[in-house]
Amino acid sequence: MPAFFLKKNLVYFAALKNHIGFYSTPSGVEAFKDELGQYKRSKGTIQFPLEKPLPVELIRNIVIFRMKEVLGI
Repeated sequence: MPAFFLKKNLVYFAALKNHIGFYSTPSGVEAFKDELGQYKRSKGTIQFPLEKPLPVELIRNIVIFRMKEVLGI
């Protein structure tokens, strides 16, 4: 499974039959729970349906959040 890494894994992602799985750890999902209301999610996972445009800005913000979290900023 592909991942972005900065000192440790930041986020993972995978293409599945009906969605793209985005694994941002529980802290990433919790920090953006208000913005994720329309997406199916669980403890550390967000499902982006293939029939809808990817929320690129939201994904970018989650990755930046995780970078700051890992770096202690």
